Amino acid sequence: MKAVLIFGFILLAATAANAQLKSTPDSNKKILNVEASCGACNFGMKGGKGCFLAVRMDGKAYFVDGTGLDDHGDPHGSDGFCEVIRKAEIQGELATGRFKATYFKVLPLQRTEPVKQQNSPLW
Repeated sequence: MKAVLIFGFILLAATAANAQLKSTPDSNKKILNVEASCGACNFGMKGGKGCFLAVRMDGKAYFVDGTGLDDHGDPHGSDGFCEVIRKAEIQGELATGRFKATYFKVLPLQRTEPVKQQNSPLW
């Protein structure tokens, strides 16, 4: 019984320690519009192992805690973070050179080239 209680307490403490990523922004905090992408693939960041989510604000890139590449689709897909730099709305705070996200929303990809139209038969 003691082991179950100790395990439950440790689980509760670990859950409380992690920042929870919210699905809606906090109306009391400013929403930041940033560039988001893979720090290794597109921002030239060092220090991460493999691919990792990063945001760029005011020309400086930061590692992101609280959410990751795989939480926002296939990072190696045609519109994924390892292939393109996306726009995102975020909330959180910078701490020790990292961005601690409490809200993270990837915005729709803005296509710069026109969509190819299919030929339709003339009747």
